[in-house]
Amino acid sequence: MNVQIQTVHFNADSKLIEYVNRKLEKLNTFSDRIIQVNVFLKLDNVVHTIKDKIAEIRVHVPRHNFFVKSTSKSFEESFDDAFETMVAQIKKSKEKKAA
Repeated sequence: MNVQIQTVHFNADSKLIEYVNRKLEKLNTFSDRIIQVNVFLKLDNVVHTIKDKIAEIRVHVPRHNFFVKSTSKSFEESFDDAFETMVAQIKKSKEKKAA
């Protein structure tokens, strides 16, 4: 599983990167066919107001791509929400294939 984490409009501290990597390792328990995981952490630039934190996760498995996006006031919260949605999508896809 190849993981790429990109930050847009800011530089992430090492704690945030470690947090994301630690959570992403759990994806292998839901699917062993994951080839690539792209994570985009962005600041939503609304001119000079409190910026929302956006987390996007794109997961590539053979013949299928999953994508989720979540927005909140912290990157951890956005990423956790997106991660939970991603896990649900992967599980649902596996159930369909098994049926």
